[in-house]
Amino acid sequence: MPEVPGSYGKRANRIRLMSKSLPEDIRPVEWNNGKVCLIDQTRIPDAFEVIEYTDYHDVAEAISNMVVRGAPAIGVTTALGIALGAQSSNTRDMSEFLSQLNHIANEFRSTRPTAVNLFWAIDRMLDTAHRNSNLSVELLKSRLLDEALAILQEDIDTNRRIGHYGSELIHDGDTILTHCNAGALATAGYGTALGVICAAAESGKQIKVIADETRPRLQGMRLTAWELARIGIETTVITDNMAAWVMSKGMVDCVIVGADRIAANGDVANKVGTYGLAILARAHQIPFYVAAPLSTVDSSISSGDEIPIEERSPNEVTHVANVRIAPEGVAVLNPAFDVTPHEYVTAIITERGVLTPPYEESLKRSMTDQLL
Repeated sequence: MPEVPGSYGKRANRIRLMSKSLPEDIRPVEWNNGKVCLIDQTRIPDAFEVIEYTDYHDVAEAISNMVVRGAPAIGVTTALGIALGAQSSNTRDMSEFLSQLNHIANEFRSTRPTAVNLFWAIDRMLDTAHRNSNLSVELLKSRLLDEALAILQEDIDTNRRIGHYGSELIHDGDTILTHCNAGALATAGYGTALGVICAAAESGKQIKVIADETRPRLQGMRLTAWELARIGIETTVITDNMAAWVMSKGMVDCVIVGADRIAANGDVANKVGTYGLAILARAHQIPFYVAAPLSTVDSSISSGDEIPIEERSPNEVTHVANVRIAPEGVAVLNPAFDVTPHEYVTAIITERGVLTPPYEESLKRSMTDQLL
């Protein structure tokens, strides 16, 4: 059953692409002729549509409504959305322009509280603005766009490095279980957890994937299975409550997931249900890997207890394709994420290599090296 499409703004233009015209490389977020272009992920797999945005308000709304989702993709979209908002400013006064930019940034801050890449992208764009405030407003607009495009390209390059390092953990013949979607659709391209899987396949390893459906929005069934089917990797979809059974039958060799925020001690926030998988993997002595860029690490928080967990609409649970499947008036709890304690994480795969416990040390060392 298809998911209800998200809101996409009054000024947005939808472009429907037929299957024969789908691009070989999925790029969920791009900049094209002064517009932010997003693949509408609420429409996959029933339709492949690209939405062109000319107003930053609509880009922020697209993030809120999960037209675009996945921490890295949210970060890139935020950067491009801020650049888009900057282009629309008519002032020549730098002080007024910076005030407008802060207003734009605050609108993006309010969209998704858990994905730290969003806040990382905002800080990077604002830092670029303040470092270049000696320029004219028009030149600063250009610098902001250049910075956003650099963030986009860096994400693709980062994901390929994550894939390279992570593929060394995968053995020929492995079956990998994954949760939610951490593929090209969740990034600027290639993917994190699915990037590892793709890199292993590209190296010639024969692998299979088991994808959790990932209730309530079914990203595993709709998006992960769709991505892997396009590139020819054998994939089996299971309901979320089947994971223990397939592990008990020896059908899983490792688990690989993405992340929306990683605390300084290695605690990992990811799509709700990830924590349960980590516990099951430990019980069955199966490696549990997290694949994420270092931009997902929030070194300002000491543990996962400090990670804000987004609570989404009850309708995501009570309705499927606008059809109510729950009794009227029933109470609903719908956290979008949970936190996996670091002791359940076998390794964190980053663009700087595979990090192992103690994560306080390995993450800090990698973050420090990144700044040098």
